[in-house]
Amino acid sequence: MSAPLLATACRLVRLPFILLILGIVAGCGSGSPSAPGRRGDPPAPADSGVVLDEDLSARQLFPADNWWNLDVSPAPVDPRSQQIIDWISGRTPSNPNATTRMHPDFGPPPYGIPYAGVSGTQPRLNMTFVWYGGESDPGAPGGPPGYPIPSQARTLPGYIEGGVPGGGTSGDRHMLLVDRDHGILFELYATHWNAILGRWEAGSGAVFDLTSNARRPEGWTSADAAGLAILPGLVRYDEVYGSGEIGHAFRFTTRGTNGYVFPASHAAGSDPDAPPMGTRLRLKASTNRSGFPPEMQKIFRAMQTHGLILADNGSDLYVTGTMDARWNNDVLNPAFHGLHADDFEVIQRGWNPVATDAR
Repeated sequence: MSAPLLATACRLVRLPFILLILGIVAGCGSGSPSAPGRRGDPPAPADSGVVLDEDLSARQLFPADNWWNLDVSPAPVDPRSQQIIDWISGRTPSNPNATTRMHPDFGPPPYGIPYAGVSGTQPRLNMTFVWYGGESDPGAPGGPPGYPIPSQARTLPGYIEGGVPGGGTSGDRHMLLVDRDHGILFELYATHWNAILGRWEAGSGAVFDLTSNARRPEGWTSADAAGLAILPGLVRYDEVYGSGEIGHAFRFTTRGTNGYVFPASHAAGSDPDAPPMGTRLRLKASTNRSGFPPEMQKIFRAMQTHGLILADNGSDLYVTGTMDARWNNDVLNPAFHGLHADDFEVIQRGWNPVATDAR
């Protein structure tokens, strides 16, 4: 599976260029003899209670009426649905038959976004936020400051998006951590172990109570451009190959965006023809799924019931899942490529059937 440069660099529209260069320069010096965690040092000891790709099928990620978990099958279609689908397909008067195939933006390492479960006693490490400190959470409300980053994330692959120990200096480098004992989700963007300064850094970070429907403050980002949580929108192996149905929407990207609508809280684009962050797609009920493998049919049923939520700039109709060695690209790629943009419709932008104080 290969992703174009646009998918790996999709967040550069959010990054101040000078700070990006400074981060890269700092990372290039990580071999300094005086730097803790430098190359040649023994690996950091593995923290206990850390489980990569932990089976979360028995845990509810956010309430049943959360935007990720809603049944969108009865939602009205947006008046501009076809225009938005045409834009995603790249149709123009000179190219009226253009189409866009769906793509699975996940698979075995290094593809997809990893996540890890940690215990409630995992030490919290302070984060330095280099881009969006004013919109980032220093830690969980009512708890100690910091994020429960496992020690082995500094020296072992598999903990940070991209598969580079310590995060490296390029790509989105998301890190997702679930405190299983307290039901708290910690998410980081542009995560990097700065060996010169001996500290963890990130572009932004957000902490979510998995029992709450609280949104980010209006105008705030999260670890995702739209201001949404990432983990509840991933295609996860434990769900696809588990016994039950998948009960949530999936995260997807387009090449550009224009502002934001509920449930998003943050804008990262102003293309007047593009959909806003938070836009929902729904696989049409008329789509024939019968020729796909059973597990892929389960994914597509979730797209009909719960839909897709636009969460970031990237490649058109890329659906995000987990980085998991158990994925088989020979199954994922043909199945996803069997769907096109025209198999989807756009739900009324900003659709919100549940009135709560948190919204």
